[in-house]
Amino acid sequence: MIKQVIKNKLRVRRHTRVRKKISGTSEKPRLNVFRSNKHIYAQIIDDETGRTLVTSSTLDAGVKEGLEGDKKTVAKVVGADIAKKALEQGIESVLFDRGGYIYTGRVKELAEGAREGGLKF
Repeated sequence: MIKQVIKNKLRVRRHTRVRKKISGTSEKPRLNVFRSNKHIYAQIIDDETGRTLVTSSTLDAGVKEGLEGDKKTVAKVVGADIAKKALEQGIESVLFDRGGYIYTGRVKELAEGAREGGLKF
């Protein structure tokens, strides 16, 4: 339990360090990723206005129906879903904010799914 708390504190510290440099605008919003043990969440955020423009997660009804396979496959589906929703809103280019997580596994698959869905970052 204590090891998990320490790992999360280090992740939050990394995320804070990255967020000092990355800020989403209306032209190029920020694609933020949050990962829990069971689920993965993605949001496209305009930091200038403080609004969340698009969201997707493994809990969404459209994504939840087609969930089969391991967590990496599911993360790729979430990435494709957020890319589809973003393109419908007219968002083509984003800044990728990995949320302090290492760019491997589920985070990498979500990013690849978003790229394959048509987002540029």
